[in-house]
Amino acid sequence: MTNHLLRGHAPLTDATWALLDAEASARLPVALGARKLVDFSGPHGWEYSATNLGRVTGVVAAPEESVIARSRKVLPLVEVRADFTLDREELDDADRGAEDVDLGPLDEAAVRAARVENSAVFNGWDAAGITGIVAASPHRPLVHEGAPQDYDDVVTQAIAALKRSGVDGPYALALGPTQWTSVIEANEGGGYPLIRHLRDILGGPVEWVPGLDGVVVLSLRGGDFVLEVGQDLAIGYRSHDAQSVSLYLEESFSFRVNTPEAAIQVVIG
Repeated sequence: MTNHLLRGHAPLTDATWALLDAEASARLPVALGARKLVDFSGPHGWEYSATNLGRVTGVVAAPEESVIARSRKVLPLVEVRADFTLDREELDDADRGAEDVDLGPLDEAAVRAARVENSAVFNGWDAAGITGIVAASPHRPLVHEGAPQDYDDVVTQAIAALKRSGVDGPYALALGPTQWTSVIEANEGGGYPLIRHLRDILGGPVEWVPGLDGVVVLSLRGGDFVLEVGQDLAIGYRSHDAQSVSLYLEESFSFRVNTPEAAIQVVIG
C-alpha cells in the first residue's frame, strides 16, 4: 500500500485494516457500473499524473534559429477523495471478534466515490477537463415516452443507429437508478423478465449506474471509451481522536472518448 495513504499513522490493527479493505472490496464493484462498460487501463500508481493523448500543440518559437518546438498534449488525472468517519468502539469490537460492526459510513463513502466516477464517464466533468459519453455522442438522443415494458423498442432503435454508424456489438445498456428500478419491476407478457429480454437484444449486460440520470446504449467492442486509473480506490487515514477515526477513499483517474459515435442516449419522457 502506498505511503501517501498514511495508514501506518492510524490507531488500527492489521485485522481492522483487513476488515475495512474487505468491506470496500465488497461494496465498490456493485456501484462502479461504468467500469464494467468501458475499457479500464491501470492502475498505474499514485505518481501517474496524466494520460498521453498522442497529440501536440501548434509550433512555438525556440531560442535558436531553424528550430521548432511543440508541447505534448496530455489529460491530467483528477484526484477524488470521499471522507468518512468510524466509531473507535465499533472498531475495537471488530478486534474482539464482533461480526456486526457498523461500517455504514464506509459503505456510503464507497457509493459517493462510485457516483463521481460514473458521472464523469457518462455525464462528463468540465472542471476536471473530462468530456463524457453523452456529450461526446454525435447521435440525436432517442426519446422514449412509453411504458418501461416498451424499452425493448427504443433499445432496438438505438442499436440500429449504432450499426448504421458502423459500430458493431455486443452492446450494453447503462441505466440510472430510477430507470433500473423501472426495468427490474417490468415483465414481458407471460412473465418473462424485461431485463432478460433486453440482454438478449443487446448481446451484453444491463448495468445499474449510480450517478447517471437516464439511459445510454453503447458498444462493448472495445477501444471506444477508456477509463485510465492511477491510484485505484483505496482507504487512507486522515486523523483520529478518542471517539472516532477519520478515513477516506481515494483514487485518481482520467476518462477519454475515442469513438464518439459508439454510444447513444435515450431520453425518458
